[in-house]
Amino acid sequence: MRTHALRYPALILATAIFSLPTFWVLVTSMKKQSEFAGLRLFPEVPQWVNYQLAVTLADFGRFATNSLLLATSYTVIVVVTSALVGYGFARHRGPLRDQLFIVVLAMMMVPNVVLFVPQFVVFAKLELTNTYWPWILWALGASPLLVFLFRQFFASFPRELGDAAEVDGAGPLRVFLQVFVPNAWPAFAAALIFAYTWVWGDYLYPILLLNDANTTLAVKLSTAYADPHGNPLQTVTMAGVVLYVLPLVIIFFLAQRFIIKGVVTTGLRG
Repeated sequence: MRTHALRYPALILATAIFSLPTFWVLVTSMKKQSEFAGLRLFPEVPQWVNYQLAVTLADFGRFATNSLLLATSYTVIVVVTSALVGYGFARHRGPLRDQLFIVVLAMMMVPNVVLFVPQFVVFAKLELTNTYWPWILWALGASPLLVFLFRQFFASFPRELGDAAEVDGAGPLRVFLQVFVPNAWPAFAAALIFAYTWVWGDYLYPILLLNDANTTLAVKLSTAYADPHGNPLQTVTMAGVVLYVLPLVIIFFLAQRFIIKGVVTTGLRG
């Protein structure tokens, strides 16, 4: 009991420390620009107009739509392809299966930036720059991290689940769709969060591959908030940051429900 009693103050302290940046962004987003460098913690009068300026100056709806389209397309495709590859590694035997999985693990250790230069040359020669095709092709190739995640998750399933379906005449794809997918919500939810965050929060690849018209919200926010003299508007920028992270927060909480539900029901359906 004494050990448990000591944990709660530590958890409260850790929560407070990790929440400070979020709290500072929220408070700053409601300040006047003249209050940004002041010592006052809270604004004298909340400036909700900062959020209106954040939307207007960055043409928020247009570039948020670009980010939403790109992140959603990539996430759906990469989660499906990674789940299929992970399922194959986990439940089916074949020549060089283990060696190929070692290659997948090795790819996790290679930074994406190292591979980007040759990929960029290929995309440029195929005239795929200024389009979303690079992300589609990356997604079709699956993600090594997500393949590893799904492989480990599917390998933990009782083999009796798949064997019973095969006895009833189900093929591999039907077993995957009707037995494994309904019981794999924790893995799918985690993969969705990873994949969506990668694209929604990415700055480097969009600024290198896309033009100003097709770029994402992350790139636009980096240059949109300045006065006519070029001076940065920090309080409006903070308002834009709050609006920018809201979709990620919503996705996290929605996926969290599925993770908990999946943990409770794993192995009980199908």
